[in-house]
Amino acid sequence: MSEQNENPTVEEVIEEAPSSVAKEEVVSNNASIAITEDFDWDAYENGETNRGVSKEQLIKTYDETLNLVKDREVVEGTVITMNKREVVVNIGFKSDGVVPMSEFRYNPDLKVGDKVEVFIESQEDKKGQLILSHKQARATRSWDRVNAALDNDEIIKGFIKCRTKGGMIVDVFGIEAFLPGSQIDVKPIRDYDVFVGKTMEFKVVKINHEFKNVVVSHKALIEAELEAQKKDIISKLEKGQVLEGTVKNITSYGVFIDLGGVDGLIHITDLSWGRVNHPEEIVKLDQKLNVVILDFDDEKKRIALGLKQLSAHPWDALSADLKVGDKVKGKVVVMADYGAFVEIAPGVEGLIHVSEMSWSQHLRSAQDFMKVGDEVEAVILTLDRDERKMSLGIKQLKSDPWETIDTKYAVGSKHAAKVRNFTNFGVFVEIEEGVDGLIHISDLSWTKKIKHPSEFTQIGAEIEVVVLEIDKENRRLSLGHKQLEENPWDVFETLFTVDSIHEGTIIEMQDRGAVISLPYGVEGFATPKHLVKEDGSQAQVEEKLEFKVIEFNKDAKRIILSHSRIHEDIQRQDKNEAAGSEAKKAPKKAKKETAPTSVMEKTTLGDIQSLADLKDQLDNASAEEPAKKTVKKDKKEEAPESAAE
Repeated sequence: MSEQNENPTVEEVIEEAPSSVAKEEVVSNNASIAITEDFDWDAYENGETNRGVSKEQLIKTYDETLNLVKDREVVEGTVITMNKREVVVNIGFKSDGVVPMSEFRYNPDLKVGDKVEVFIESQEDKKGQLILSHKQARATRSWDRVNAALDNDEIIKGFIKCRTKGGMIVDVFGIEAFLPGSQIDVKPIRDYDVFVGKTMEFKVVKINHEFKNVVVSHKALIEAELEAQKKDIISKLEKGQVLEGTVKNITSYGVFIDLGGVDGLIHITDLSWGRVNHPEEIVKLDQKLNVVILDFDDEKKRIALGLKQLSAHPWDALSADLKVGDKVKGKVVVMADYGAFVEIAPGVEGLIHVSEMSWSQHLRSAQDFMKVGDEVEAVILTLDRDERKMSLGIKQLKSDPWETIDTKYAVGSKHAAKVRNFTNFGVFVEIEEGVDGLIHISDLSWTKKIKHPSEFTQIGAEIEVVVLEIDKENRRLSLGHKQLEENPWDVFETLFTVDSIHEGTIIEMQDRGAVISLPYGVEGFATPKHLVKEDGSQAQVEEKLEFKVIEFNKDAKRIILSHSRIHEDIQRQDKNEAAGSEAKKAPKKAKKETAPTSVMEKTTLGDIQSLADLKDQLDNASAEEPAKKTVKKDKKEEAPESAAE
């Protein structure tokens, strides 16, 4: 046999075999050649090899003993031997194939004699070795198997490769399937790592053919059994029955308890008679405890459990000596805008309404006085043991300031107050906690014309006040600010006399006229017709002009001014003087014809008015000399700007 031919053909074996070859040797070296019952070994030993049978027939007989295989197809083989690294598989071909042991990692129970599917990658490599792959065979057939498992509700095995976000990655038939954390077991799993590297049984629950996604579940295998257990347990339940359970899960709204195959919920309100912010304050995971059945639903398989019902209600243990008017201490457990709930004993709470926190009458929030966690002392205002309700108060720990309001804040007394709020008609201030008062907008200033209190002061500011009036029954104080000073209008009455002239500045133009700032911080008003200047133009804002007082009202604090009256009076006077001069030059006859009585009447009236003004000035000079000096000084100095009511 040629050394180059590693795989001799049937013809070469038959032709080159010596006549002296023993029957056993031929069989041993050529095990693949079928041994027929009518084979003539004697003729074979004598060199009679053909016996009338052609080579083609012999080759056909040899080939029929081998499986016909093709590259890149899946066939079934038998494990004939295996070690830690390799698995030898016989597929009925002239040589066996070797598969890496790592491809069978998902099946730790693999043993010699097991049937496995392999993918023929190559019938012969360079060394004449048959190349097989179990992994590729599984991948080729995996989708058919996965779909069949889903359709037939089949239980399959899978190898958990690793953990991922929200669950685990499982090798199923060579496909990476997703095992959600909620589908690992009926109990919540807190440590996924303990399952990595394990082989478990699963059911295919969902397949996405578009994205080649497979979802499996281990929980589905045991749910059917658990469902039967649940029905059996629920059928034996009774309201009021006490059972032992294990804390399975804790949520913000309650605790799930495992009662041995069926779950029940303890709502957060049924954990304790006292306030519970979170169930973790009362129980812990895996804790065993006794619970009472409050209610259950056979159809929905829901069981309501209670823990606090196993102990007596705290109100029943409340001291019988506790009564209205007693002082108690407690801790603020809940805050609301309308008040605070104070726990004076575990499970026993009382409400302090915001109106019972301060003697003050203006609206405030309970958060201004206390916060959750504060230790407070209060007085019991009402106590209803049947309804288990209690109202408390803290302002009662202090004396009511209105009981001594007449003496402490007498009419005419001056005090410092704090601005609390504004209205269109005034300012609400607080002299002390519980003592509030109102400053009317008209009592803020003697001279300034205030449209809104915010122009005068601001919230939170300190302001001096005078008590004007007390309404003890309705707890009201009328206060004033301008009364801290003397009424300047008593002085203005002597300064801004009618027909007196003063320099002023137009500070504001309105539809009805203009506001004029006069000396000493007072303001006057002039209508549009009294703002016409001598040249016929209209006076403008910030213009300084002389104005004549044409009206002064002390009670209404009103000064009416006119600029046009000044030059009108001068023109009238000049006209009268001119008319008088012409009358003297005219002939006597003409005087008679021109009705001298009318001219003389006008002149006489003017003179009378002048004499009357002069007389008033002389009368006032003796009694009010200082005031007249001030008026003269006015005409030379510039007046400050202010507002008059």
